Amino acid sequence: MPMRLRSDLHKYQDRAVQFIKNTERCALFLDLGLGKSAITLTAVSDLQDQMEIHKALVIAPLRVANSVWDHEVKLWKHLRHLKVQVCTGTERERLTALHRDADIYTINRENVPWLVKQYGKKWPFDCVIIDESSSFKNATSLRFKALKKILPFTNYMVLLTGTPVPNGLLDIWSQIYLLDGGTALGRTMTAYKQRFFEADYMGYKYTPRVGADVLIHSAIASKVLSMKGSDYLELPDRINLNEYVDLPTGVMQTYKDFERELLLELDTGEVVEAITAAVLANKLLQYSSGAVYTDEHKNWKEIHTVKLDALAELIEQNSGESILIAYNFKTDLERLQQRFPKAQVLDKNPNTIVRWNNGEIPILLAHPASSGHGINLQHGGTILVWFCLNWSLEYYQQFNGRLHRQGQTKPVRIVHIVARDTIDERIISALAAKDVTQSDLLKALKHKEL
Repeated sequence: MPMRLRSDLHKYQDRAVQFIKNTERCALFLDLGLGKSAITLTAVSDLQDQMEIHKALVIAPLRVANSVWDHEVKLWKHLRHLKVQVCTGTERERLTALHRDADIYTINRENVPWLVKQYGKKWPFDCVIIDESSSFKNATSLRFKALKKILPFTNYMVLLTGTPVPNGLLDIWSQIYLLDGGTALGRTMTAYKQRFFEADYMGYKYTPRVGADVLIHSAIASKVLSMKGSDYLELPDRINLNEYVDLPTGVMQTYKDFERELLLELDTGEVVEAITAAVLANKLLQYSSGAVYTDEHKNWKEIHTVKLDALAELIEQNSGESILIAYNFKTDLERLQQRFPKAQVLDKNPNTIVRWNNGEIPILLAHPASSGHGINLQHGGTILVWFCLNWSLEYYQQFNGRLHRQGQTKPVRIVHIVARDTIDERIISALAAKDVTQSDLLKALKHKEL
């Protein structure tokens, strides 16, 4: 791959670099494919040249921390001087890496509490970059509480994500707190909820007050640069398709009984109990997919094969094309491997990605939770099939972006296999409703030209 020059950065990327340099604590809400790594590394390089920062820490998903940032440095001539040290693995490996001289250190987000405890008030990183900051949306998580402690010792804080509010505006508070310590949205999550949301009578569900979204957008606008890929990239079309399947009559009746009674009695006499609404929703999703766990030991029973049959037809209809398939449960993976023995699983071996992009893998099976960030699959195919959906908008958008991103040259088809009159249809609707909230936020935060 030819070496890229700084002059190859797009105008919107130069604008984002300047935003980071001018705004010490900021968030870049950038769509997939806009080059957030190159942008941030360029800003870090400039700030280090100006002696504004000395050591930068990148917190990222494990796979991204292990390879993406170091790889990105090697792609650009003006970044080649940056030394990147990967601080993952065992505690001994992490400590060894931290004691090596470097400009940028990368660590996975699960080890943030360990890292903060390791340094305490002697925190050495004057710039912290959080790749996929939405993973810090939970204000009660250990990683968020740990990071709060080092805010006074960090001059530059940069949040990066394309999905800042995957489940609604409640997700934004903790991320913005990491930038300003609560100035914009309140010093506590409780204060934020009281100011901008209405609680239901049980105190479990919070709905934004009328006009709250506008107030929130306005409060954080100076700290955030938001960019939509459709405004800056010329991407091929993305075509969303729903492939509906009907459960057999007897299976559908059992599904409805289970939904109503929270109890499913299998024909073997085994019983599956759904104690809470969340467990019920998960069980219904398993049922619509075709197999249900029968106990906590992960034993399972196949209920139907209609989704597998529909997928087989899709594969046959698109013979010669490589197909990426998203699964949700381990039962999905086992059944997919049994039905399609030539299919391969997207694992930790980098060569799997290379072979996919070279067109050597006709069917690639992947779980969105472990394959949504830092993986480029756009050169290997144009068809993505959701065999079983999940509730996470973040996983959904990020995983779709593995194919529909910069570098893709053909229209991309996103196919959802949907069991009619089941929870599948509700998930499609829920994802669409969440996307409205997120889109509103991103639109409101768009900046004019600096």
